[in-house]
Amino acid sequence: MRPIHRRLAAAATGLVLLPAALVGCGIGGGDEDESTAKPERAPAEEAGTRSRERVQAYLDAMTAKDVAAGRSQLCGLLHEGFDLAATGPNGDFADHFEVPEAAITDVRSGPRGQEVSVSVSVTAGKSKVTRPLVFTVTRDGGDWCIAGEAPGGNPAASPSPNGVGASPVS
Repeated sequence: MRPIHRRLAAAATGLVLLPAALVGCGIGGGDEDESTAKPERAPAEEAGTRSRERVQAYLDAMTAKDVAAGRSQLCGLLHEGFDLAATGPNGDFADHFEVPEAAITDVRSGPRGQEVSVSVSVTAGKSKVTRPLVFTVTRDGGDWCIAGEAPGGNPAASPSPNGVGASPVS
């Protein structure tokens, strides 16, 4: 009779543990309403979205001449250099520059993070110049930040009517 008791005990244990296993797999028993649940983003989509947000915040700060807001978008390693150059004669926040237009034209993965191409129009007096720039955005701990800014851009990026270029699919 021992084998029968063992089978009954195993079956009883399985029935007790089954609901817990199903909840652990996401089947039934959830406290969260599906309408309030946030859908998980794919890592690449999240990287592109976060990079775009950081660079747009920096461009907005540059347009508004808000040095503190611009600094807050940068990775910690860039703060000292930013503090020395931001309002200098050629800095992004120099008083004699105005930024009437700044638009993101492309976001793509690069060797050191997300590369966000932008087109920035700068006026100084009566002169207006439009320059392409590339911002490199990386993850620093749990947060995203701008890790670099360089001249250039993605020449293949074609801006759409809303100022956002289509990223090529790899």
